[in-house]
This record gives sequence, structure tokens and C-alpha cells, in this order.
Amino acid sequence: MSERGNNRTLLGVVKSSGKMDKTVVVQVMRRVRHPLYKKFITKYKKYLAHDERNEYREGDKVVISESRPLSRLKRWRVQKLVERKPG
Repeated sequence: MSERGNNRTLLGVVKSSGKMDKTVVVQVMRRVRHPLYKKFITKYKKYLAHDERNEYREGDKVVISESRPLSRLKRWRVQKLVERKPG
């Protein structure tokens, strides 16, 4: 099965795993500049991502990519592991 188009990819940290079957919650951090005060603000967003083999644990850094809707709230897949949480 080939993917179509340019899929967006994001780097994030797994915040919750094991509570839902084949699903992890990935928190993505981004920095935006305040339009008036010019100070950088850190914003976070959580995404539900598909984890086919239930292999990712809390604290792992992963890359997620956009995909077709997999459920009511799940539109992302875990692409690869960047860094495993020590321990």
C-alpha cells in the first residue's frame, strides 16, 4: 500500500501508552512568537497516533505522520522511534 501526497511529519514524546489498544498519545511541542511582545511561547498539542504492535512506551521520542482517518479521533501513525527513554 503506497501513501499518496506529501504527508506531514511531527516529532513528539509519547505521553500515554498501554491504556488504549494500538494507540499512543503523542505530545508535540512548538514555539511561537507573541505578535505584540515578541516573546517566544511554548505551545503543546496532543495527538492520538496508531501503534500497530503496542511497542512504544511513555517518554519515547517518536516521529508521527499524517494518514487517513483510522477512528473518530485518530489521524496519525507512529512512523519511527527516535530515542528510547532510558530505563
